[in-house]
Amino acid sequence: MPNVYKFPSLISVLALSAAVALVACSKRQETPSPVRAVRTELVTVGSAGGRHEFAAEVRARTESRLGFRVAGKLVQRRVNLGDTVKAGQVLAQLDPQDLKLAQDVASANQAAAQANYDLNLADYKRARDLHDQGFVSGADLERRTTALKAAQSQLGQARVQTRVQRNQAGYAVLQADMGGVVTSVEAEPGGIVGAGQTIVRVAQDGPRDVVFSVPEDRVSLFREAAGVAGALKVRLWGGDETLFDAKLREVSAAADSSTRTFQVKAELKSGVAKLGQTATVLLDLPKQADVIKLPLSAVFEFQGKSSVWLLDPKTMTVNTQTVQVLHADGNEVVVAGGLHAGQELVTAGAHVLTPGQKVKRYELTERAAAAASAATR
Repeated sequence: MPNVYKFPSLISVLALSAAVALVACSKRQETPSPVRAVRTELVTVGSAGGRHEFAAEVRARTESRLGFRVAGKLVQRRVNLGDTVKAGQVLAQLDPQDLKLAQDVASANQAAAQANYDLNLADYKRARDLHDQGFVSGADLERRTTALKAAQSQLGQARVQTRVQRNQAGYAVLQADMGGVVTSVEAEPGGIVGAGQTIVRVAQDGPRDVVFSVPEDRVSLFREAAGVAGALKVRLWGGDETLFDAKLREVSAAADSSTRTFQVKAELKSGVAKLGQTATVLLDLPKQADVIKLPLSAVFEFQGKSSVWLLDPKTMTVNTQTVQVLHADGNEVVVAGGLHAGQELVTAGAHVLTPGQKVKRYELTERAAAAASAATR
């Protein structure tokens, strides 16, 4: 009998232990969020300028696509990529055989028209003399006069056609209109080319432009700033750090369909730039007073808007504040609105914060401060 009561007693003990454990778990409190250490600074009002830089390429002001004015077989090309050409220099030549035959046909037609005109002229003169003597009627003289005018018109047409065919034969030789440099070759000897098809491209001697692209949202700002004398500078790559003056010459009326940028051309006043050379265009923005500049690390995107963390010194908590970013100025951003002088904001550690989170100001230890000071020397 004693063994009968041992088993229920064991069950009671286990049940009681489980109940105690559940009560203990229910009374456990959640772990509080850690207090983050952040760097902060006070908002101050000052002045800001800034500089924009754009990658550019030096190009000729005028670049001609040269081609034959007639179709034919290309038998010779006398220039190659990078060659310097002079005005009147022969660049390429077509097979002139068919063009010369057409010129011969036009010359023969002119000779026939000339003979017909001479015959009608002699006939008219005889009829006129006979008409004066009363042997030929007025109607007959009128018919000969009309035939003479028709023969004269045919002769004029034949002469014009001969000149046209002579010009066509001359078009078998492609010559440079102006001096320059060959920047592209688009046809090889032996191929059949059409009238107007580009054979070579020649960058003409003369003024040079720097060509670059400006973002769509900066076009109006660029136009305004570039209009100030001396605001636009060019630094050529592969050389020293010399800055050359440039003048805004042209801004594309429409954005590029792929990049959504506007092509800009600026006249390079210096003659040291080489064709095709890479350059950097620098645009100094006008100085702006009463603006707020913040470190780049202080600004982040929150719910699709540029924001900063503002510190409440009484509660030592942070909350977001939307700001309007005007433009970048080196490692800082210029803020147009959303802040005022005297506010304290977080400049480092913004990526780990949440609204309402408690923080503490980060303080360097003496050892860390000494190391930071030595690193900046």
